[in-house]
Amino acid sequence: MSEASAPPAPFHRGEPTDPPPGVPYPRVLPRVPFLGMTVTFGILLGFSAYALLVPLANQAFLGMGFVLRGGGDWAAYVAEASAYRLPDGPVAGHLALALLIPVSLLLTRYVHGLRPRWLPSVQPGMRWRYLLMTVVVAAVLLNAVVWAQWALGQMPDFHAGQPGWLGFLLLIMVSSPLQAAAEEFFFRGYLLQAIGSATGRTWVGVVGSALVFAIMHGLQNPALFAHRLVFGLVAGGLVVVTGGLEAAIGAHVVNNISSYAYALFSVSVEELRTVTGISWAEAGWNILAFVLFGLAAWWLARRLNLATSTP
Repeated sequence: MSEASAPPAPFHRGEPTDPPPGVPYPRVLPRVPFLGMTVTFGILLGFSAYALLVPLANQAFLGMGFVLRGGGDWAAYVAEASAYRLPDGPVAGHLALALLIPVSLLLTRYVHGLRPRWLPSVQPGMRWRYLLMTVVVAAVLLNAVVWAQWALGQMPDFHAGQPGWLGFLLLIMVSSPLQAAAEEFFFRGYLLQAIGSATGRTWVGVVGSALVFAIMHGLQNPALFAHRLVFGLVAGGLVVVTGGLEAAIGAHVVNNISSYAYALFSVSVEELRTVTGISWAEAGWNILAFVLFGLAAWWLARRLNLATSTP
């Protein structure tokens, strides 16, 4: 894939534009004058929305859960939910983070003047068949690695499940995919495109978005940071070689739901919530799973002859 700068594209303040033909996913944003300033403004606006809207939405969704549970002691309810002793906590957080999808689409449309359909892929739009196929591939490969760990005695013993596990799992299965997709739209979508388009370097977009993604997860030991950084690099690499977000979303959805499911039947979701460190052995297993998935998703994309640049 050529690393030459994308051809100039007209920037219309009113009507949104389409990218020129033959442009890879990381560099589809219009190359208007002062693109670096436009990208800086867009990124700052995006993180401002992240910092302001997500906490407010989280409280609003917790308020809805409080009402649905019949009220009572608000402070005690928030403490239980925030500690993930109630499913309301992770569900509210997931739904709040889902706002990053419209935020990313609005930034693409109104800051850069590009039609939002170019954010999911260079088709343009979401390639739903490939997305569903990557979910299946991720479910097989990521869980196969976990079961290999268990067979070697490197996983906690399983039990019958924490109280209320069925309702917890069902709610997570509904809300977690929205959160996973939202993070991919923002980090591997808008942020990768913004950095890649501003620098004219695909690899800078991939590495930059992966670093920000890992850092944004907060307090973590070096092994856990490496785990998240490698996930971001693999997901970003897949965006480049497949031309869209589908594989990254598929892996993220399966990884998150599986993490909650295993926690429900081994430790607890409350303990999962407080994890700030893992061993290098565990990080190695997780990295192996991501790399295997990345290779499989890339092979599948080639079999399907998916476009990797704009038509």
